[in-house]
Amino acid sequence: MSNNRIVSGMRPTGKLHLGHFHGVLANWLELQENFECFFFAADWHSLTTEYDNTGAIRDNVAEMVLDWLAFGIDPEKSTIFVQSRVPQHAELSLILSMITPVSWLERNPTYKEMQENLSAKDLSTFGFLGYPVLMASDIIVYKAGRVPVGHDQLPHLEITREIARRFNYLYGEVFPEPVALLTETPKVLGLDGRKMSKSYGNAIFLSESGEETRKKVMSMVTDVQRPRRADPGEPDRCVAYSLNHMYLPEEKKAEIVTACRGAQIGCVDCKKIQAEYLVETLAPFRARREELTARPGLVGEILDVGNRRAAAEAARTMVDVMNAIKL
Repeated sequence: MSNNRIVSGMRPTGKLHLGHFHGVLANWLELQENFECFFFAADWHSLTTEYDNTGAIRDNVAEMVLDWLAFGIDPEKSTIFVQSRVPQHAELSLILSMITPVSWLERNPTYKEMQENLSAKDLSTFGFLGYPVLMASDIIVYKAGRVPVGHDQLPHLEITREIARRFNYLYGEVFPEPVALLTETPKVLGLDGRKMSKSYGNAIFLSESGEETRKKVMSMVTDVQRPRRADPGEPDRCVAYSLNHMYLPEEKKAEIVTACRGAQIGCVDCKKIQAEYLVETLAPFRARREELTARPGLVGEILDVGNRRAAAEAARTMVDVMNAIKL
């Protein structure tokens, strides 16, 4: 095991949006320069909530990985693979499920929360309850030393650490207890002011056209307490500014804030400026994505290499596991 080994995954929901970039990809780009990284498409995790709607998962994996590559996740620097193509994840998950108390799973902070938020789905399944065990397997099957997480994800990582600790106590030292590599993830608001989400229909996708992006920015909620153009505005109350200020140079932001508060610029004009900076920022990524799309076999080839590399590492761990449990 290397303390510099990192494992991180993402559910394949299709094309990614700005929230994914600022929440995950931006961190991955930095991590791959300094750590041994394993990045995977968590398609088995998709089954925990989408078990009755699996038709799009395979295509979603391809679209998501295409976004990763276009943004600079480098298969020469990182191992990029698909969870279900490395069966050792499931093998280790089964073994870990034998030693994990149900009470640990029931206290998972997102268990009841997700059941409430996805009340239209029947989530009273073994797989949904036990997904932290699979998550633990995803991490420790590579004997990862660190896991990039935000503060809100620390309880999930602690379950992984407890499971690894319990295995080691029962069978001898096999797994390191992975530590959190805390990452700062800015909250990205969607078009309507809620958290940006594909399911909310309020997302700006990384791969859509510049014209589509402009239309979405122009539809964003602004300062609701500024009903007339002549009224002074407040950028801190403006959903559009809260998102797009991330793409403006400091001097331009200062100029807009002053003009908004002095009623020298209207919301429409402000959003036009913000939209152009956002489109300009995303242009290199979108051009790169078009180049990659023109090579239809590329994603599959990269995943084949990554799957084999990941499986080889996981297989070595499973030899240690099977020896430890004497099977």
